[in-house]
Amino acid sequence: MSKIQPFRGLRPVPEKAAVVASPPKDAGVPMDQLILGGDHLGPNPWRLQPIDTAMEKARALVKNNPDSFLRVNKSEVDFPPDTDLYGDEVYKRGKDNLQRLWDEGIMARDAEPALYLYRLTWQGCSQSGLVTLSSCEEYNQGKIKKHEHTRPEKVNDRATHIQTLEAQVGPVFLIFRNNEETQGIFEDIRRAKPEVDFTADDGVRHELWVIVDNETVGRLVLAFGQMDATYVADGHHRAASASEVARRLAEKNPKHNGDELYNYFLTVIFPDNELRILPYNRVVADLNGLSLEDLKTKVSEKFEIAPSDKAVEPSAPYEFGMYCDGQWFALKAKDGTYAADDPARSIDSAVLSENLLTPILGIEDIRTDKRIDFVGGIRGVGELERLVDSRKYQVAFSLHAASIDQLLAVADADQVMPPKSTWFEPKLRSGMVVNLLTE
Repeated sequence: MSKIQPFRGLRPVPEKAAVVASPPKDAGVPMDQLILGGDHLGPNPWRLQPIDTAMEKARALVKNNPDSFLRVNKSEVDFPPDTDLYGDEVYKRGKDNLQRLWDEGIMARDAEPALYLYRLTWQGCSQSGLVTLSSCEEYNQGKIKKHEHTRPEKVNDRATHIQTLEAQVGPVFLIFRNNEETQGIFEDIRRAKPEVDFTADDGVRHELWVIVDNETVGRLVLAFGQMDATYVADGHHRAASASEVARRLAEKNPKHNGDELYNYFLTVIFPDNELRILPYNRVVADLNGLSLEDLKTKVSEKFEIAPSDKAVEPSAPYEFGMYCDGQWFALKAKDGTYAADDPARSIDSAVLSENLLTPILGIEDIRTDKRIDFVGGIRGVGELERLVDSRKYQVAFSLHAASIDQLLAVADADQVMPPKSTWFEPKLRSGMVVNLLTE
């Protein structure tokens, strides 16, 4: 089963939602954590800034908008650049900023428990997800399946943030396997006018329906209760942090019974058939001492390689583009060079690493090697050309996007996706609905 629970959400009053709701916390993090702007780029010029100025842009954004939820979810924007990001004052400022939004009536808590339907529309496509609370116990039991490892320091940071604020402010993005019953309920809900409806500056339309009638809530609880599992798409650290907070608070509570709000965490659960993963491309600073001709010769051992008179945007698995010295090349992995029956190693990013990045360019660990950076597919292959032509990098690789089915298969196999393999768009806004851990 997949246990979900309605809750009394704290959220912006409808007329303030567009002002309050903000890009996620990870917008504008340091280069060693999120290369080239990472997961939060788009047509909005602020989101297209180089990573070394992203924090400055975030500060400028909140300077002009005192009610931005970035002041809650990323409260370091209120402090000088040399501030300790993990200092007590940073966490406390987030709590104070959240309390101000509530005290001034910019946000309000629903009077009764509810579920929420959140629809995002971008470039003519929509995806609708259920905002709800999911079970930490089910997460710990593996019924909410993962496909990434987490870093202890980042889990601790988010756990401290949750405990200080006494609230979960960043939702975990989950996936469920679509079914007619759930889709039918979603369609019924969408027939009504949404309570919140705005288009953000990146062109994404955000709509929110509040579900309070007992019949619809019961139908949703039953429908999700019949699902074997849900899957983390984005937010592995937020999920792990919620689980850690539940453990800490349970240990301190002599009357713990499992029903407390801290035993659940804020999620938005989308059907698999409505989601899109964009490519996650690579740029490398040097050719590992090789000439272009040497590189082509070595690449040809594992890939079919042919020059291309236009930028290569792979249209099928195991196809890649390579851009070097002003020239594009189309690559196709040769049969037998990849483990087609292995869910994780058959992902295109793993195939590129195992057959080219590691043996030829000497990139042993793409998580830590400073010679390689990553460019979200939303920026297009033109960004790869720009970066290489700037001479900051010598070679770039365009990839075919991983599929939702591949991600689910990796999670079902209890494996881990290759690093930097998935780029989800559009992004959920933070501050649409908050889960308070206190009644």
